[in-house]
Amino acid sequence: MLLKASIRRVAQKEITLFFASPVAWLFLGSFAAVTLFAFFWGEAFFARNVADVRPLFEWMPILLIFLGSALTMRMWSEERRTGTLEHVITQPLPLWHFVAGKFLGCVGLLILALLITLPLPMTVSLLGNLDWGPVLAGYLATLLLGAGYISIGLFVSSRSDNAIVSLIGSVLLCSLLYLAGTATFTGFFGNFAGELLRGLSTGARFESITRGVIDLRDLVYYLSLVVIFLSLNVYGLESERWARGAAHAGKHSHHRRWRTATALLVANALVANLWLSQVSLRADVTEGKLYSISDATHDYLDRLQEPLLLRGYFSAKTHPLLAPLVPQLRDLLKEYEVAGRGKLRVEIVDPVDDPALEEEANQKYGIQSVPFQVADRYQAALVNSYFNVLVQYGDSFEVLGFGDLIEVKAGTTTSLEVRLRNPEFDLTRAIKQVLNSYAAGGKLFDSIPSDIQFTGYVSADELLPETLVAYREAITAELEALTAESGGRFSVRFIEPEADGGAVAERIREEWGFRPMTTSLLDDESFYFYLTLEDDRQVVQVPTDFEPEGFRQALDASLKRFARGFTKVVAYSAPQLNPQMAQFGMSGPTFRNLETAITENHTIRMEDLSDGTVTPEADLLVVVAPENLDDKALFAIDQFLMRGGSVTLVTSPFISRVAGDSLAMMNRVSGLDDWLDHHGLSVEESLVLDPQNSAFPIPVTREVGGFRFQEVRMVDYPFFVDAREPGLNPAHPVTSGIPQITLAWPSPIALDEEKQTGREVVRLIESSAGAWTDTGMDVLPRVTDSGVSGWEAPANTAPQLLGVAVSGQFSSYFAGKPSPLAGTADAGDEGGSEKPPAVASVIERSPESARLVLYSSNEFLTDQILGTMSSMTGAQYLGPLELIANSLDWALEDEGLLGIRSLAHFNRSLPPLEKDAQLFWEYLNYGLAVLALLAVGLWQRASRRARSRLYQASYGAVTEGGAAAHGSAAARGEAA
Repeated sequence: MLLKASIRRVAQKEITLFFASPVAWLFLGSFAAVTLFAFFWGEAFFARNVADVRPLFEWMPILLIFLGSALTMRMWSEERRTGTLEHVITQPLPLWHFVAGKFLGCVGLLILALLITLPLPMTVSLLGNLDWGPVLAGYLATLLLGAGYISIGLFVSSRSDNAIVSLIGSVLLCSLLYLAGTATFTGFFGNFAGELLRGLSTGARFESITRGVIDLRDLVYYLSLVVIFLSLNVYGLESERWARGAAHAGKHSHHRRWRTATALLVANALVANLWLSQVSLRADVTEGKLYSISDATHDYLDRLQEPLLLRGYFSAKTHPLLAPLVPQLRDLLKEYEVAGRGKLRVEIVDPVDDPALEEEANQKYGIQSVPFQVADRYQAALVNSYFNVLVQYGDSFEVLGFGDLIEVKAGTTTSLEVRLRNPEFDLTRAIKQVLNSYAAGGKLFDSIPSDIQFTGYVSADELLPETLVAYREAITAELEALTAESGGRFSVRFIEPEADGGAVAERIREEWGFRPMTTSLLDDESFYFYLTLEDDRQVVQVPTDFEPEGFRQALDASLKRFARGFTKVVAYSAPQLNPQMAQFGMSGPTFRNLETAITENHTIRMEDLSDGTVTPEADLLVVVAPENLDDKALFAIDQFLMRGGSVTLVTSPFISRVAGDSLAMMNRVSGLDDWLDHHGLSVEESLVLDPQNSAFPIPVTREVGGFRFQEVRMVDYPFFVDAREPGLNPAHPVTSGIPQITLAWPSPIALDEEKQTGREVVRLIESSAGAWTDTGMDVLPRVTDSGVSGWEAPANTAPQLLGVAVSGQFSSYFAGKPSPLAGTADAGDEGGSEKPPAVASVIERSPESARLVLYSSNEFLTDQILGTMSSMTGAQYLGPLELIANSLDWALEDEGLLGIRSLAHFNRSLPPLEKDAQLFWEYLNYGLAVLALLAVGLWQRASRRARSRLYQASYGAVTEGGAAAHGSAAARGEAA
């Protein structure tokens, strides 16, 4: 048996007594009522719009203080008041059996109370994408915290014969342990003292477990709390047994052994906690292992050639909301140090204590203190504080500030919730950047894993224009120099396509679409001048403008596509702000947040497509909300794709216009329609409406008592399509880590399956099955008298494609057509210098490495929509930006950060629910709690007879076996 029979009987007796009186029903009813109220009303679950159960555990440490104290206040004080304590003390059984039995009885009632709350996480899992890891960890933390409070309550109850005094004493002692780690209390002390207080606090450790990280130090703390106070409880009762027992010769030595054993037990528990404070052994139970070092991070750390420094600048005196985050960051930095296996060094410093270090941080690394208003011991004060992490590798470094590391979410009142955003992603991103910067300053071929072959498909000199003959001689010298630098890893060859009867010309035309070039449309003489790089995985064309000065730059940019550790270049084209239109409040969409997100991991080049070319150093082209693209702009996009590049397009036939209180949709001609149709894609001229949508804020004027008030009401808006799994493809790296995306005014994408033959087509984003399309332009929010959406879905609804990725070999839209660049001026400039000819060449076919990504909404990435969604959720809305970041990494085949960009970076949003639906789920949980209480009552009724026998039994029944053994021993003594 796992438990001794006597302990089990005591526990059963206590549970029976609980239910024989109103205590159990008051406890269970109060627990269920308070938790449900706090979940739905206190923390405004539906207003938070996050699919988690954090509100369930938010108030649990405070709630358990009062409920645990109320549960235990009569445990021993009632025994003392009624005189039954003497009967217990005089029993021959060890007193710890009684203490353990009462403790288990209370814990059993707590477990029953927690079971009643299980419908809450089940409800959330039905509504959204719930991560069950933090839920299970939260229940474990509640059980451990409740056990600790119960052990404290039992100890306090054993010291008094008044239940009210026991209640007050337990509440005070538990509250002291809880308040010791709160920001209000630790704000009066420095970082070290505050961290020590948080280590002693029950609440700080509770929060650590509920986020989904089960740390051995936290488990040992709660178990130590239970052991210490149960040991003191047993020792207190044993002391009373000694006072009532008869004197005998070994009494004093027996008492000393008890004191020594109790002191050693308490001391060992304290020493174990002190020793484990230096040990980090934990289990990350979150989905995706959000708080653990990922394989992608290990991959970057394995690339280190020399020591990398991670230095945390944390002030002892900082903002109370930032102080609890310092230990979390420090623990994570230590894990990086372990994963670095000697190639990574971690330092934690306080610049205020070292003026020289502070001067270095300010002048060399640009780290400046930030003023925070904090509560001093006697007054409010403004304190300059540091909260930075330095990542340094060689001469390259990156600095992360609190703005990079934390996210702030508005609470339901004036409070703020501050937590680490995704520290591993931010740290590893910084490590990647310093590695890239370091590699850029070193030898290029050190970062290329395989040998590179340069091949020039160039006609004989007699077929080339004179300027191209000179150009070939100039680049030959550059290639010879690069061959010498590479140490034999770079080889060069030139092939004449016309040789051998034109077999090579036919082959390169079939494989890559290399057609003969001409200098003008009227020129009958043709030639070849194509430059490529290849290894055992891919072939990349070297773009050239036939300017010798720009060849080396284009060659290096092409070589970097084979290298690891270089920052990729993104050519970016988006509408620019029109100052004249801005004066009339019609500035159009802006994309500053998108540009900032791209520059976090890539180098951005603002691209003007009107010249018909894309910068040669670009690895990827992003075109957002294009308008009236001409043939030259289309040619630039087309030929970039034909060279094996990756193109991401964000476009649709409509764009919104807001003027005053009016909202209207305007037609927007992108110029991409024919080009997309050539590749088997089209964006239809209609809007998608979806019953699964995000809300839209509208001002509503109310009149109360003759006064008019204006408030913002959130109404269902089917033009804001809420895409989530399975609408977000869970099997593709671009969308697998994103729980929710809102697409504003999207249009459906149509696929021509016949034209996609031989290419891989992946549906990235789809609407729900209840979506439909509408060609109308009326998009003003509609609200019926009952407050629900005014749009009704037709009978024929179906999922609509809103995002697609196509990879493989593409044929050029300009194949068989003259180049739009042909016929441009090729004469010399005013100074008489001769320019290279405008070569009329068209690459007719792309390599297999080409990739095309299309999203059919002009505005889901705009600053205006991102700001609107952020104001609705009370936190930064980063989903669309992460979608683009994932798209870039996938398109560049650089999926390192995709493994780290975790679910913690996003809010697990709930689907849109009308008020009636919210009330249904709320009342359903209240009803299930009542049914659970009724089920417990029926169970008690069914076992009434057994409970009656246990209730009438005295402690003599509990110790029947022990008393019999005692009597037998006495009889044997008399016989002797």
